[in-house]
Amino acid sequence: MENSGGRQELQRSLNMKDVLALAFGTMIGWGWIMLAGSWVGNGGSIGAMIAFGFGGIMAIFVGLTYAELTSALPLSGGELVFSYRAMGYNASWFTGWMITLAYLGVAAWEGPALARALEFLFAGVLPQGATLWTIQESDVTTTFLLIAIVGAVIMTVVNYRGAKASAVFQTVATVAMAIGGISFAICGTATGSLDNFLPLFTDGKGFVAVMLAVPAMFVGFDVIPQAAEEMNIPLNKIAKVLIISICMAAFWYCLMIFAVAISTPGDVLDGFVSDDTAVPVANCFAFAMNSPVFGKLMIIAAMCGILTSWNGFVVGASRVLFSMARARMLPEIFSRVHPKYGSPVGAVVLVGVFTCLSPLLGRSALVWLVDAAAFGTVVAYFMVSLSFFVLRSKEPNLKRPFQVKAGTFVGVMAMLVALFFLWLYLPGLGSPAPLTGIEWGLCGGWIVLGVIFFIINKASRNGKATAEEVEYLIFGDDYKRF
Repeated sequence: MENSGGRQELQRSLNMKDVLALAFGTMIGWGWIMLAGSWVGNGGSIGAMIAFGFGGIMAIFVGLTYAELTSALPLSGGELVFSYRAMGYNASWFTGWMITLAYLGVAAWEGPALARALEFLFAGVLPQGATLWTIQESDVTTTFLLIAIVGAVIMTVVNYRGAKASAVFQTVATVAMAIGGISFAICGTATGSLDNFLPLFTDGKGFVAVMLAVPAMFVGFDVIPQAAEEMNIPLNKIAKVLIISICMAAFWYCLMIFAVAISTPGDVLDGFVSDDTAVPVANCFAFAMNSPVFGKLMIIAAMCGILTSWNGFVVGASRVLFSMARARMLPEIFSRVHPKYGSPVGAVVLVGVFTCLSPLLGRSALVWLVDAAAFGTVVAYFMVSLSFFVLRSKEPNLKRPFQVKAGTFVGVMAMLVALFFLWLYLPGLGSPAPLTGIEWGLCGGWIVLGVIFFIINKASRNGKATAEEVEYLIFGDDYKRF
């Protein structure tokens, strides 16, 4: 909707339960069902849990900066808003563009993940369809494309109908996923053996291999700031829910690692991990209960995780694009709000088109997008941590309904955490897993595309807003400085 000053605004319709489901469901997703077996194999049962506990602590440092800034500036766009307030237009544009890369990159992976889940669920029944083309030894079939595109259309329609419809969908899917995962943990523990839990640790190389997965597994709590403008709860509770969601995600990952380790002997687990057709956690559940039915049930629960993650990243990407357009950083069409549903329809449709087209690249190519997305995420985390640090000095009197204790320490630690994760991806600095040339090409191409949009928009009538107009468009009457 549009207020009397011509500023597009989103409807406040999300309650506490909606916000928690949004953050937790977005973080969990599908990755754990495919990767928990390799985490146990690489780090050992206790080593893998320590890695995720350590990762959760690091995420909390970054999360605390988000929590304080979100309560102080509860406006759609999150990172974009914080960095504009701290460092101005150019830093804000760069931050917004990089977090958009993060959300779109992960959203692009969800369609192929859904196709993989259905192939496992209906093995031998679901037709493969004709092979249309092959990219990096990955066949793109008609069945694969149909599943991925239909899923993308459904996610687009859900989000087109507004934040509340998206939140209801998110809550139902998150609860279904949690029931499946907890059932596996209980049954796997009851039928498993402590002998399966060995080895407890492997070596430093294995621990680092698990740590490399941590950044991607905790991405998702940052969608809370994107939807803050649509939340109808006290500002200090928004911040607390954000931190609680990170703790819940860390507990979930550790619980799944525990269940996998205790339910399945190491040699059997290694077979599941090395089998390209397997879905390791589902196979572990089937093994523990000595029935393939339980593997199918686990897949259904995990499919709900795909949908929660997909939905959350559509919310995140569309809100950032909406906020950039509202601030005259992108074409105005992406700031349009549906008069009935209150959703940013222009931005939602753009994200929907992207997620419909991305499966054309096939399964293998989309790994590049996910890795590029991880890089975009940690860049945005660094910019938010820096903004937190700057605003503590620049605007000490800014009203902060939730204020982090030991703010200087937290700000420095959050920046160090972000720099550590950046180091994991940078080549030539001893990084254990630098991005490949193709992935750097994607990151560079995305930045070049953004610069082109930036220049075109600046030259247009839409991009000639004054500083006062941009201030109002980003912050509205309640939070503008002048």
